[in-house]
Amino acid sequence: WERWIFSCLGPNIYPEVPDGGWGWVVALAFFLVEVCTYGVIKSLGVFLQDLMEEFGESNSRVSWVISICVFVFAFSAPLSTMLSNRFGYRPVVMTGGFLISLGTITSAFTSSVTEMYITTGIVAGLGYCLSFLPTITILAQYFSGRRALVTSMASSGESVAMFVFAPAFTTLKEHIGWRSCLVILGIIQASVIGCGVLLRPIVIEEEPLKKNDDETLSVKEMQAVYELENEQTRTSISSDISQGSQDSGVTSLSASNVDLRNAEGETKALMKWKDKVPDKVSEDKGELAELDGGPVSSTGSKLLDFSVLKDPGFICYSLFGLFATLGFFAPQLYIIELSKSRGVESTMASYMLSVMAVADIFGRLLIGVVLNKVRFRKTLVLLGCVVLMSLVLVAFTIVWEFWGLAICSGFFGFLMGTVGSTHIPMLAEEDVVGIEKMPSSVGVYVFIQSFAGLAGPPLGGMLVDITDNYGAAFYSCAAGTGLSAVCLALVGPAKSRTCQRVSRVQENAEEVKISQNSDQSDFLEVDLAPEDSPVGQGEDQDSCVI
Repeated sequence: WERWIFSCLGPNIYPEVPDGGWGWVVALAFFLVEVCTYGVIKSLGVFLQDLMEEFGESNSRVSWVISICVFVFAFSAPLSTMLSNRFGYRPVVMTGGFLISLGTITSAFTSSVTEMYITTGIVAGLGYCLSFLPTITILAQYFSGRRALVTSMASSGESVAMFVFAPAFTTLKEHIGWRSCLVILGIIQASVIGCGVLLRPIVIEEEPLKKNDDETLSVKEMQAVYELENEQTRTSISSDISQGSQDSGVTSLSASNVDLRNAEGETKALMKWKDKVPDKVSEDKGELAELDGGPVSSTGSKLLDFSVLKDPGFICYSLFGLFATLGFFAPQLYIIELSKSRGVESTMASYMLSVMAVADIFGRLLIGVVLNKVRFRKTLVLLGCVVLMSLVLVAFTIVWEFWGLAICSGFFGFLMGTVGSTHIPMLAEEDVVGIEKMPSSVGVYVFIQSFAGLAGPPLGGMLVDITDNYGAAFYSCAAGTGLSAVCLALVGPAKSRTCQRVSRVQENAEEVKISQNSDQSDFLEVDLAPEDSPVGQGEDQDSCVI
């Protein structure tokens, strides 16, 4: 049984990124995690009016429940990254699932909105972070060519949750109350613990070095061969010089020159070979760490790497995420109340979230196909979607009837699907930071987003309280999304400038290396060439007396 369990749940070892395999199971797990994290957060708007009436609080005060939850979700991203790098993805996600369920269930027994700040905001918010980020990170490691498509499909879980939860809990709370609905929701969220069990670590084991007869060379064998051949080279040179001195007292400098040049070439070749040995050792250490339950690492990676903050392209992309977050959650939170304020019946208003959810699914699927086909910067596709989203948010403020709001909800849901499913996986693209730096950059990126998550819903609620118009919340969302588009447009130029600077540094280093090699070659020719030696003038051109 132990062997069977290990074979089913132990690490997966592949010679290269599988682009499938167990990755499909991980994709299913991520789908369910999306349902229980982002899907639930975006569906909490159905309880907004109930909380205001139950606790006698204003809109902005109740909005802080969602705001604190989103803030803790994003702010604790570096903690999630460090724990994942230290203990592995599986135990972190399982712990997160427990915290989500605990926070949601205990929220049903709170007696004030302040207590909900702790249960839903802090406890459940931390659980959301520990569950979501490790799952999407390991999913990206299982795929390469299909990464955008698979991530988009799996992330449609939040859209399915919005489509099902919004009308279901709107109807259910009329029969059993909002508190019982939260208990049921918390029990459903406990399934995240099972999703964490399915997250098998992945090990990429490169092909080993081969001998001429295709036999595998171990690290010790490579070191032994290098030392032996290096010793033979030194012995050969020494014996040639010694033999020449004992036989006639005359040393052939031209022959020694050839021997030394050959020895130099052989030594350089062997040194290049030896340089590969530490890489193999590092790979073996990384494999042992992975088999012990840790993440993929062949270089002893840091628990949290803030070096990505030196990349101007990443800074611009993080600012994009910061401002875009202002428009991510407020529309779902206020669309029902906006519809009611404009004459739409309560039961029909809840279907606005369902319209968003259906359109969101189509947006996620389509953007995955498009990103797999494009041959230019994928951030440009994302930029177009963000610009259109800001225009749709403005349109919410000028329509009044049911069908106008439904159409705007559909367009927003579609664009939200394209942006929401790609803005984090886009970090794995070379346009931003690349797959090697993604595990660390995800934590830093989401951490920066956290501040907008904290400010977004309360800002919208404050504007609603001041203007007594729910449309004001959508103006703030449109402004934030517009600023995010500007920052995203700067990612490409910033990345190109960084690449040019790195290229110049490499070229300068190569020129210095070539210059040093040239100087060394000239030195050998001056010292060793017999035709240039003053001792050999007037003597045989092939030798001189020592």
